[in-house]
Amino acid sequence: MIEDIDFETFLYISKNKYQIFVYDKINLKNLYNEEIKNDDEIELTNLSKFLDNNIYKIEKMIKNFISNIILIIEDDKVLDAGISLKKKNYEKNIDHKYLENSLVEVKDIFKENYQDQIIMHMIIVENENNFLLNNTNNNDDYLFLEVNFISITNNFTINIDKLLANHQIEINRYMSGSYIKNFLDDDLNELPAIANKLKNGLNKNEVQLVSKNKENKGFFERFFQLFS
Repeated sequence: MIEDIDFETFLYISKNKYQIFVYDKINLKNLYNEEIKNDDEIELTNLSKFLDNNIYKIEKMIKNFISNIILIIEDDKVLDAGISLKKKNYEKNIDHKYLENSLVEVKDIFKENYQDQIIMHMIIVENENNFLLNNTNNNDDYLFLEVNFISITNNFTINIDKLLANHQIEINRYMSGSYIKNFLDDDLNELPAIANKLKNGLNKNEVQLVSKNKENKGFFERFFQLFS
């Protein structure tokens, strides 16, 4: 039996195909990789059949149940939006806590303006004015942040959530297929390997949205460790 912590399951969906991977995080290789082509449409009946045909095979192979999955979406409904924040630095000291609070503020602005969106990626855009090119402790008069959000609507995912729930599977992370492919060469079989690396800080500018109640990592802590 393969332990849950040893592997991750990825479901990739697009108008052209569905693909499901089981990625061995210990040996860094795919244990399972199956796909089916689409006719330029995400069709839930075909997706349901695809899941029916593969989930049982995977669970039999690993001798364990799949309880959660990472959903990778590539579709023209994926939103790519930028938000900029410039605010007076009254304390004259931009430290990690100040930056953390400012990133939360930017995220809240996005959620207020795009209430139906699920954030998949939150990426800081580097330029000569933002803190990534400076020391994290400084006396600048202003903090300037430019953040790019990649997201998908709740309506897009709700039926996919229901399909997976029929197999007692929850989606524990949404990721953008187009974003992941920016870090790939030509081998799409490396998609889960790169997705796994991105989840663990491959892009130094991506804010890792980790829950505050995680035992080992605080909210944004993984991001800031890269600059400490």
